Amino acid sequence: MTHEVVVRASVAPMHAEARVSSVQVSQRLAGHLVRVLETEGDWLRVRGEDEYEGWMHRGYVVATRDDQTKQARRRLSLGCVVRGAAGVRALPLGAWLAGDDAIVSGEAVEADGRADAFPREASAICATAVNRFVGTPYQWGGISPWGADCSGLVQTAFWLHGVAVPRDAWQQAEAGHDAGTVVPTFQPADLLFFSDRTDRRITHVGIALGRSRMVHLALGRGGYAVEQLDASGDEYVTALMSRFVSARRVL
Repeated sequence: MTHEVVVRASVAPMHAEARVSSVQVSQRLAGHLVRVLETEGDWLRVRGEDEYEGWMHRGYVVATRDDQTKQARRRLSLGCVVRGAAGVRALPLGAWLAGDDAIVSGEAVEADGRADAFPREASAICATAVNRFVGTPYQWGGISPWGADCSGLVQTAFWLHGVAVPRDAWQQAEAGHDAGTVVPTFQPADLLFFSDRTDRRITHVGIALGRSRMVHLALGRGGYAVEQLDASGDEYVTALMSRFVSARRVL
């Protein structure tokens, strides 16, 4: 019988296998619910709200309470430090505060004010990706400004604005509809897909900003970067565009 638990750690890694040394495939943040599908000792195979599955150690989660599941009463971290029953802790952008958390520094938004803070608009999504992820280091499987991969940036930026997209880049490439391959025609918040494989399976994604620009998290840049995609004198951009496959429009 499956059941739900809530993440209590600021960031809880999801692993490919039921061992701490296995690769991190994704993360869940504090206050988010996951569904337990299977147990193996102290390890849980869980599924997040995005339907993505992985193994999580039970130390990262606790049983749910009514106040943790009532969306309207919750507060969403914009990056803050809080003091509560668990002591003082930092919470990344996208985590949910516990009901008794008091903000020490930083900001949070009430759940019922989230749509005003993060409107479902292309320009607002681009602003979130550019401004709230600036300086983010590249981390495989990461989903927050504390460390994220390319598809983690995309998923979190869109999720904050109420737009659900899948977790991995190759899955995101199946969302929305075709936006073509001509760089100057891409609209803000279009998703741009790249591949470094001979079979052209998608391995990288960025968010178009308009005027031939793109924001992404790239291993080759060490993390966050805004690219001018028609910058012919930039060797990195030239190599990147040689791997460009297509664009998708999800709004």
